[in-house]
Amino acid sequence: MPVLAAGATFLAMLDATVANLAVPDLHADFPGTSLAGLTWVITLYAVPFAALLAPAGRLADLVGRRVMFQSGVGVFTLASLACALAPNVPVLLATRGLQGAAAAAMIPASLALLLHDTAPERRAGAVGLWSAAGAFAAAIGPSLGGVLVDAFGWRSLFVINLPFGAAMLLAGVRLPRAAGERGACPTWRARSCWAAASGRSRWASPRPGKADPGTLALLAAGPAMMAWAVLRSVRHPVPALEIGLWRNRRFAAANAASFLYGTALYSWLLVGVLFLTERWHYSVLKAGLASTPGAFTATAAALAMGRLTGRLGARPAVVGGALTMVAAGLWTCAGLPEEPRFLTFWLPVGLLVGVGMGALSTGTAGAAALSVSPLRFAGATGLNTTARQLGGALGIAALAALLPDAASHDDFTTVYLFCTLASAAAVAAGLWTGTREAAR
Repeated sequence: MPVLAAGATFLAMLDATVANLAVPDLHADFPGTSLAGLTWVITLYAVPFAALLAPAGRLADLVGRRVMFQSGVGVFTLASLACALAPNVPVLLATRGLQGAAAAAMIPASLALLLHDTAPERRAGAVGLWSAAGAFAAAIGPSLGGVLVDAFGWRSLFVINLPFGAAMLLAGVRLPRAAGERGACPTWRARSCWAAASGRSRWASPRPGKADPGTLALLAAGPAMMAWAVLRSVRHPVPALEIGLWRNRRFAAANAASFLYGTALYSWLLVGVLFLTERWHYSVLKAGLASTPGAFTATAAALAMGRLTGRLGARPAVVGGALTMVAAGLWTCAGLPEEPRFLTFWLPVGLLVGVGMGALSTGTAGAAALSVSPLRFAGATGLNTTARQLGGALGIAALAALLPDAASHDDFTTVYLFCTLASAAAVAAGLWTGTREAAR
């Protein structure tokens, strides 16, 4: 079961970043579509992924974690095949959106299955393994994507999902059905409203330099629709969102820390590639490879923090990880060099920030999931991951606002300062995450 759950989160997070360097190759195959239009291959995965995490988690708790997991893996695998065979851009975009929706079903269901079948004293370590797989996939995605596209073309990015998806489907057939998984479905109106609201916020954020009325309207509509979905969930007997979970101080603090972590994480990863290509004049592939070492320290830190969390609780992982990211940010703000210095600056900073990211990933996921009862694992995971994705939307929007078209060295330093401040705020939220699992 641990390998199956880790594999699901690895595939879902890998596909969130693996296509980042495929746009030029896509343009060569589909010259009639603009480069800007082809970036929707990335956006149309991210939007349904972020929008459906919370409703999918709630639905998994009600209709069955195994059912949701198997459905998500099956649709994800078929959508990957359709992406690989796509004859034109519209088909590719449609199947990428379907892929993102399936990934949203896989994430909360995979952790819920893992935790439900794990002894209480070993659950923190299981969260560490699950978080490590996701952290490694997200960080390794750009460089792996660059290598695959360079060697085999953009279709290989989706072909690699097929054997793993098929293997998980076969293994998932033997998953046990837990008692009490069945239940009434929540109201479709609140589910749809929350999904649309999250999607609007995520849709509006990745538009660098765009402060047009349409973008502002999307950003304003998102929070309003979220508020309506929350109010409806408060009153409904079978709510689409587990609003009651937010009354738990540890769960609320974990979501706040996850939001702030996402804000720092996504802006840090993107600004790094932009700095390397625009200021140090690295190729896109070289920039992706230069950003890879942090993936290994993130994985190691996530695994180590999983074991530590089992003894000391989530607070040390969240606070320690956020403080490590603050240290890396201050180092970068103080010494970001004009000329390339990979071995003496970029590599050690990347390894350090990777430690912080891995610790924060495990700490926030563990604090959220282990502060609720086993029957709420999937819903808690969906809400926590949604918080991180929405934080990422804010981070990308802030980066777009802070970086002009012809960005100077000081402009990049300002973005790193923003990441540092977001990490510092995560320290404060982490202090409230508590020390022990609330329910078993």
